[in-house]
Amino acid sequence: MTDDASRRLATTRRSVLRTGLGVVAASVLGMPAVHAAERVVKISMQRSSVLFTVLKVRGTLAERLAPLGFAPSWHLFTSVIEPMNAGAVDIHADVADAVPIFTQSAGAPLTFYARERGAPSAEAIIVPADSPIRTMADLKGRTVGVSRGSGSHYVLAAALKRAGLTFADVKPAYLQAPEGAAAFEKGSIDAWSIWDPFLAFAEAKRPVRTLADGNGLTSYHRYYLVNDGFVAEHPEVVSAVYEALVEAGRWAKANPDAAVALLAPVWGDLPPAVVAAANARRTYAVEPVQRAQLGEQQDIADAFLEARLIPRRIDATAVTIFQPTAVKG
Repeated sequence: MTDDASRRLATTRRSVLRTGLGVVAASVLGMPAVHAAERVVKISMQRSSVLFTVLKVRGTLAERLAPLGFAPSWHLFTSVIEPMNAGAVDIHADVADAVPIFTQSAGAPLTFYARERGAPSAEAIIVPADSPIRTMADLKGRTVGVSRGSGSHYVLAAALKRAGLTFADVKPAYLQAPEGAAAFEKGSIDAWSIWDPFLAFAEAKRPVRTLADGNGLTSYHRYYLVNDGFVAEHPEVVSAVYEALVEAGRWAKANPDAAVALLAPVWGDLPPAVVAAANARRTYAVEPVQRAQLGEQQDIADAFLEARLIPRRIDATAVTIFQPTAVKG
């Protein structure tokens, strides 16, 4: 990693720890005890990495990896594109469908090994309920907060296009999710394109109006990626992580109250109703990645090229895919 990349990652970590919505409990950030004979597998997380959070807090992944001679270490980021491009960790945070477009465009050596089934209502473009802005067309000339390269970035681009507008018609304010939350609450942006759990938190803080969500625009699949080199050397570890994610998703849906109780303190003691609302919109259904199902990824890539967010056209289906051990049941 270059010195510049290292400085960016260090700055990202510091900004997370300083920001209220970006802070997770020390138990999530804490490094597990690693025996001398074990090799550490570095895993990145972000606020919306629910299943990795479940695996960390419950200790499930550490138990699964121990027989393989590995122990997980957990690394929190608000922006995951930089560590993905830099190869700063081995297994990366689950990311919205738009993120791999940017990493593929940058030539990052990443392999898809799982995806979470779509949840289009888990990201939306919102305004305060008392705002004069009532439709996407009303956003012309307005300031819209959005995290650059996120799934919500695509939702904003697609919703503007559907309304006959382009990015040139609005004033995008590129803010990481915690910064966007503060800006929306203070009224320094007119609208915000955001995903859960930040969406649920904003809805709980004040009445909001939804101008558009992912329905009719994107399925909002979340993808799980791993460094090419790591999966080539340790496919058994990636398969074990996959199996643990599948089971964590099933547990979260089968035990909604327990999932809320686990996540609420980790997310900064959010009200249980906020966590429950976010969980209700996510499927948490983890499945293998099939190349034939990546057509929507191409739509996102083409939209980003049209908006000049990536420099050249890419074939979004031409990615490396790892098929993990199948999980029965």
